[in-house]
Amino acid sequence: MPTYEYLCADCGRKFEIFQSINQPSLSVCPYCGGNVRRLISGGGGLLFKGSGFYATDYRSEAYKNAAKKEKESKSDET
Repeated sequence: MPTYEYLCADCGRKFEIFQSINQPSLSVCPYCGGNVRRLISGGGGLLFKGSGFYATDYRSEAYKNAAKKEKESKSDET
């Protein structure tokens, strides 16, 4: 369920509510009963864990071997 941020016009409290996308926006502050408006937020961060999320995870064996040879030749030059 998405998290929505609201700001109360009366008490100034900023709060978050977990709501279904299908639910209507809140119009009343749960703390003071004042008018609230939904804020536009940046959303949550996205965290990838495990294998399969990096460009190198999907490379072909031929590409990996060529990259390895290139890396070895550069280290030999220095």
